[in-house]
Amino acid sequence: MNTQGTLAIPPCPALLADRFNTLRFDREQQAVVLLDRRAYPFRTTYVACRTVEETAQAIEQMVVQGGPPLAYAAGLGLAVAGPGLDDLRQASQRLLATRPTADDLHAIVPQALQRAEAAVAAGESPQAAILDYVNSEIERGNQVSQACGAHAATLLRDGDRILTHCLAGAALCWMLWIARQQGKQVTLIPTETRPYLQGARLTAQCAVEMGIPVKLITDGMPAHLMSQGLIDKFICAADRITLDGHITNKVGTLHNAIAASYYGIPFYVLGYDGPDLKTPTADAIEIEQRNPTEVFYARGREGTVRTAVEGIDGAYPAFDITPPHLIAGIVTDRGIFPPTLVARYWEG
Repeated sequence: MNTQGTLAIPPCPALLADRFNTLRFDREQQAVVLLDRRAYPFRTTYVACRTVEETAQAIEQMVVQGGPPLAYAAGLGLAVAGPGLDDLRQASQRLLATRPTADDLHAIVPQALQRAEAAVAAGESPQAAILDYVNSEIERGNQVSQACGAHAATLLRDGDRILTHCLAGAALCWMLWIARQQGKQVTLIPTETRPYLQGARLTAQCAVEMGIPVKLITDGMPAHLMSQGLIDKFICAADRITLDGHITNKVGTLHNAIAASYYGIPFYVLGYDGPDLKTPTADAIEIEQRNPTEVFYARGREGTVRTAVEGIDGAYPAFDITPPHLIAGIVTDRGIFPPTLVARYWEG
């Protein structure tokens, strides 16, 4: 199949957000407009963020989810800051503090700030410079996602049953879509992904919209299914990849990777645009510790159904780190790399 030129876009608004105008800057409202992924797909509602603080809170409160989308939202959020350099720099620091683990955020916001500073020095509009840069990054992200998904599709065989965890993003859409166009019949097995249930809602909805068979499981089931020979591959994304081949992803990825290794099931990572040049080893990764009360509720927030008794404590590290020896390959827009050689991505 030709994956260039006129290839149709998979119908996945939850994951291909920018393609479906669900993550954008509204110039008339002067607001960052975000699809509320906490409610989708049961309700399609939008949150309009007119200040930096509103944007930061939307990111922290999981209105927008997934490494690239939250980074784009933060970059667009810088455009609602005041035009003065102090305003822009303070806004940058607030937005960078929202989610410490994902590397896209910590690349896009500083770059957007640099563009704004240069515009101010040149007597030009910092907002225009920010929007030009972030929108170009969104388009670059589209291209990276498609290329990454195309490479990942080469790993799939007809009949594969693919375990995934949390929200693997646009590359997962492309992988499934391209594999289907190639005549491969695959089944997606997403974990429900506690506590926000991204797998049960967003990932599963994406597959349903593309006509991909889905078999939803709870977070504790993968090892058992592997032991029964009911999973062929484990494929997920990464919020950060180190130069020495460790990956950080939604908590739960590590124990799935351990089980996959034990049962001889290959684990591939959708690595998009490669490792983070500023993260040489796992020691450089800060694991986000979210409010432990989020695990007391279905869909992770008060106002939904409480599933835990009163009078207890909780813990919610949002991510874990998987070492390279458990990973069969890291798939990028430039090809597939052995994890310990993923730094070669930057040699191309």
